[in-house]
Amino acid sequence: MIDSLHEARTWADGVVFNPGGYTHTSIALRDAVSAIQIPVVEAHLSNVYAREEFRHVSMISAVCKGKVVGFGWRSYLLGLRALVGILMDNE
Repeated sequence: MIDSLHEARTWADGVVFNPGGYTHTSIALRDAVSAIQIPVVEAHLSNVYAREEFRHVSMISAVCKGKVVGFGWRSYLLGLRALVGILMDNE
């Protein structure tokens, strides 16, 4: 995932990113998101706030432009729409 994030900065204007279980544990992924300096939207299929307490904390959210949770596969579409809006605002 870290390599993919680093590579994305060479060809993408932004990223919709589902870090899965690493959301709650990976400072390395947080550092990678921060380092690429392109907008990142965190997306999760499930509503992490309706699950176990430890899933309520994301190591990554603070360095993302936003977060979409709980809409199943639609979380990716909503994240992409948000990312496009962010990119259009920056033009």
